[in-house]
Amino acid sequence: MQFSNDFLWGAASASYQIEGAYLEDGKGENIWDAYCQESGHVAHGENGNVACDHYHRFREDVKMMQKMGIKNYRFSISWTRILPNGTGAVNQKGIQFYSDLVDALLEAGITPMVTLFHWDYPYALHQKGGWLNPESSDWFVDYAKVVVDALSDRVTYWMTINEPQVFIGCGYAIGKFAPFQKLPVRDLAQMCHNVLLAHGKTVKMIRECAKKTPKIGFAFSTPCTTPTDNSPLAIEIARQKSFAFTRERFTFETAWWADPIFLGDYPQDAYSVLKSDMPNIKEGDMELISQPVDFYGVNIYYSQAEENPNAYVENDYMGCPRTQMGWPVTPEALYWGPKFLFERYGKPILISENGMASHDWVQLDGKVHDPGRIDYMKRYLRELHRAMQDGTEVMGYMYWSIMDNFEWADGYDKRFGLVYVDYRTQERTIKDSGYFYQTVIETNGETIF
Repeated sequence: MQFSNDFLWGAASASYQIEGAYLEDGKGENIWDAYCQESGHVAHGENGNVACDHYHRFREDVKMMQKMGIKNYRFSISWTRILPNGTGAVNQKGIQFYSDLVDALLEAGITPMVTLFHWDYPYALHQKGGWLNPESSDWFVDYAKVVVDALSDRVTYWMTINEPQVFIGCGYAIGKFAPFQKLPVRDLAQMCHNVLLAHGKTVKMIRECAKKTPKIGFAFSTPCTTPTDNSPLAIEIARQKSFAFTRERFTFETAWWADPIFLGDYPQDAYSVLKSDMPNIKEGDMELISQPVDFYGVNIYYSQAEENPNAYVENDYMGCPRTQMGWPVTPEALYWGPKFLFERYGKPILISENGMASHDWVQLDGKVHDPGRIDYMKRYLRELHRAMQDGTEVMGYMYWSIMDNFEWADGYDKRFGLVYVDYRTQERTIKDSGYFYQTVIETNGETIF
């Protein structure tokens, strides 16, 4: 058994998590740069100042990807490397870095897939109110246009925003990620609306300005709920929970973000639940937000269930397998998540992230043996293949991540990569899973069965 002939196999990364080169070559400060310098936010007081030093080692990293047989590489652009103050003067050295990266990828036979925003918001704009500022969506479009003007002669695949559920929910609702704030519901709702406007306006701009015919989407996370069994009732309950709306967790809810894009309005439950805390929706906003996209990019790691303080949740059980993050191993999430999304929104699904953190180290033979990750990939990809066989249109799979990197508030302890990074020396070692993924790509998925 194989995947479709045009299936996109690849791996992903994010600028702040791998690039390093803190304030180098004219780069401005983003909120992670700023708040990682404060104590108490990140494990061990770590930061992304150096990270994987990808800024200086990208050519080496691209050659490594080529050796691994990677066909598509999803990476993000650092907004403040392009516009140090978020708006205004363009940093040509920043543009040159990404232009050189794209050229290196193409020369290696790797398709670049650009994410315009992966959480590293300009600190100068944060000081002006950030996503709460009514001008924030226009700031984003102006930044995105600089990137599109520079790269769209060679880049086809564009993702506007990565996981708004997380950078809004964790950054401004529960205070776990930069800028580590806890804002009231009304402010959160308005922020979300402005992020959606930024997405829609940018989709429109890319369509108008791209030099190559673009394929546009985003990379959302999704609180995928899987059925407790295969009965029609259990499936329907899981579907409803996957698109539920609650006041307590509305910033994380799939329908809150995706319904405006695909269905032209917020879910009806939002109006009755949030009431006067709904965002200020101006005439024409929903039309802008619902600009047509080409695919639904989604980051899925595990299925989620209602928390129960007195017992295990539905997808957990005593002694269940867990990744280094503590997340349950639930391969069926890659069947039901794409299936539910495709049924509701009707767009091809791109798995823009999936992978696991594991306790990896270089062993006595000089290699990194990670059989748990190989088993994880087999299980999840089998479920994805099953979804495709049952009619879900899936265009590709991006493993997260190409290499170990800065895992946000967890610092460098959690290792998601196909490539091991020794942060003291920056030496890279391809893990067993990296070589396994090479065979998956070479055989178009046949080796997972």
